[in-house]
Amino acid sequence: MDDHHKRTIIYLFALIVMTVALFTIYTHFPVGTDNGGSDNLIAESNVNSNDVIAESQQLMGTIVTIEIVSTKTNAETTINSAFNEIDRIEKLMTTFDSNSEIGILNAEGQVDNVSYDLIYVIEQSIYYGNISDGAFDVTIKPILDLWKTKIIAGEYPTGQEINETLTLVNYSNITLENKTIYFNAEGMSITVDGIAKGYAVDQAVKVLKNNGYVSGFVNAGGDGMYFGTRPDGSYWKVGLRNPENKSQSIVVMEISDKAVATSGNYERYFNESARLSHISDPRTGYSSQSLLSATIIAGSAMEADTLATTVFVLGPDKGLELIENIQNTECILITPENDIRKSSGFDTYLSNT
Repeated sequence: MDDHHKRTIIYLFALIVMTVALFTIYTHFPVGTDNGGSDNLIAESNVNSNDVIAESQQLMGTIVTIEIVSTKTNAETTINSAFNEIDRIEKLMTTFDSNSEIGILNAEGQVDNVSYDLIYVIEQSIYYGNISDGAFDVTIKPILDLWKTKIIAGEYPTGQEINETLTLVNYSNITLENKTIYFNAEGMSITVDGIAKGYAVDQAVKVLKNNGYVSGFVNAGGDGMYFGTRPDGSYWKVGLRNPENKSQSIVVMEISDKAVATSGNYERYFNESARLSHISDPRTGYSSQSLLSATIIAGSAMEADTLATTVFVLGPDKGLELIENIQNTECILITPENDIRKSSGFDTYLSNT
């Protein structure tokens, strides 16, 4: 195998990252039950599983699990409606379909008669860009595309290429007017991957609640919204994987009427030059390396999803500072040295069992 092919393999391996660092501990299922995530089970059930209905589907590039506490005969119909809501949002916001609203915006620089969903997501994206000084920026897509193209070719982008591409990265060049969204600079494009999944989770939960369900959760590849309680009245338990031993949890959180999301990069690479993260800093064009993971507890899945990405980019010091200034929001961060940093109120969510 020549050097070129060796480099290509190393670069591609570096892109394979653990994007899901959170897992839900399904303590109402016996260990070994195939529920779409049996590798994550660490405790045996002490709850009657007849009180719980759970289904999983592949949506938004990940496994989505919806679970509700119910004995109603129409529960599965409601769960399917929640899945359909996620699918609807995905079709609006995917970058892989040229006919989606974002596909049209990226191709033409403008999209008209936009759905409320995309308008809201873009408005919130601009808000998080503002409070993070640009650490969260949905216009990062040209940088991601540059890295993808170069890595497939077995190369790194040059500093000049990155700097030239960064001129297209600026969320303030997105304009919303009535039901129209357009770019103020030619060649811009966006991806809402860092916020749309959380939004879709919130909308799915809304479907469940609107149909009378008061306890359950929706988890999309680690972005989860947990409401009410389990059948025995206890809070939902969510564990954070140990990056050194994925069969163990660093902490277990007890969650009710809150969302939890993680952005992370737990992989180890052949050498530092190949240490590429799946989360890039839109301010520099390079991958973020100052954290292994950032886990956020917030009032909505969209907020938790967005802040997890934002804090991962900001790093431990500025990330903690941001979270401490946002009410009812907490975080736990893991550095590459496996140091653990927590916000001031995080421990109130720790499980005692």
